[in-house]
Amino acid sequence: MSGPDDHRTYWDGEAERFDDEPDHGLGDPATREAWRQLLAAHLPAAPADVVDVGCGTGTLALLLADAGHRVRGVDLAPRMVERARAKAGDAGLDVPFTVGDAADPPYEPGSTDVVLCRHVLWALPDPASALARWTALLRPGGRLVLVEGRWHTGGGLTAAESERLVGAHVGDVRVVAMPDEVFWGGPITDERYLLVART
Repeated sequence: MSGPDDHRTYWDGEAERFDDEPDHGLGDPATREAWRQLLAAHLPAAPADVVDVGCGTGTLALLLADAGHRVRGVDLAPRMVERARAKAGDAGLDVPFTVGDAADPPYEPGSTDVVLCRHVLWALPDPASALARWTALLRPGGRLVLVEGRWHTGGGLTAAESERLVGAHVGDVRVVAMPDEVFWGGPITDERYLLVART
């Protein structure tokens, strides 16, 4: 995958089966509850404004909307966004999902309390520029919440790499390891973590 069109085509092709992964679809009640508790522990109390960049099929956005947050989601792949909108409709949740570039979300600076991103930063061609745009979206006291990892395949970012990248934009950075298999639907052998940075 070399450019936006290639990425869009790839993820459009993945949309139909994306939620088959336990940590994507959160179909297992224990996995869903683990993610709910994790995010509740690191986000402001509801209702807060949340932007989910690279939202995929909207699972985390809808989890947060169900908890009372005001959530917007953006993803490059139209079929991912279609699935997210359908899931929102089925759940009776009002979450606007937009087709757009996660690295440059179509929202006003200073318009949100939280920017949430799961498994996207590592795949961006210029993560530093994306982080600059994401932090610009935050209000004073806002939070950048990233779920990332260094995968057994060799891809991804170590926690130290993410901390360095984010630390260039936000001073208060904390990493929480996520080794528990309940998050992933089974045991893992690589590094996975949550990073929270506060402006």
